[in-house]
Amino acid sequence: MKADSLRALLNECRVKFNETKVQYGRKFRCQGGEIFTAFDKGTVLIQGKPTGLSQKVRDWDAAGKAGIAIEPPEAVDAVAAGEPARPVFIVYGHDTVSRDGLELLLRRMGLDPIVLQNLPAAGDTIIEKLERYLGEHGNVGYACVLLTPDDEGYKAGFPEQKKYRARQNVVLELGMVLARLGRPRVAILHKESVELPSDIGGLIYIPFKERPDEVKAKLFQELKTAGYEPETKAL
Repeated sequence: MKADSLRALLNECRVKFNETKVQYGRKFRCQGGEIFTAFDKGTVLIQGKPTGLSQKVRDWDAAGKAGIAIEPPEAVDAVAAGEPARPVFIVYGHDTVSRDGLELLLRRMGLDPIVLQNLPAAGDTIIEKLERYLGEHGNVGYACVLLTPDDEGYKAGFPEQKKYRARQNVVLELGMVLARLGRPRVAILHKESVELPSDIGGLIYIPFKERPDEVKAKLFQELKTAGYEPETKAL
């Protein structure tokens, strides 16, 4: 689905949206919080909390034709066209509940969370995708890394010292965003039960018990310090 087709579909559904140009495509930010990015090669990236509209776009894109019958949703108020929200990377392991909670929190702050696994692969691995995306999008200035108890580990010969650890790929990606963005622009949100990487000082650690929104005030302040303008309605 190209941008013209997606725009026509949203207009047919009487959805109000704000359209901006992005690298290799067009982004459509809708009133209901849905975000659709139509890339020039025909790939459509669907972000935000699942809604009836996002499912319609997904089904329409899968059908691959404009003649499909779509029931228009209720019309909504227009979105003020201003500066697009600044993107924030989300790095996570297997805890999709925490990931979804963090993504929703960032959207409530008026920011644009980017989950690497949801971006078009173009034949790239996650690491290659991270390198390529950081290289092409200079306005990405912050990353939130979720460390959750996805794995277990212990010192060889001492199984009684077993501890919960984050996935190894998450630790690797943490190192990559630290190298690219710098320590002040990476927040490490971790469940209190997780063993933290050793010998890494001077980082922004934000512990939480079950849900990322428990520490929204702390994250809000760190984003402000990094030059972002998160919306206070999320607090």
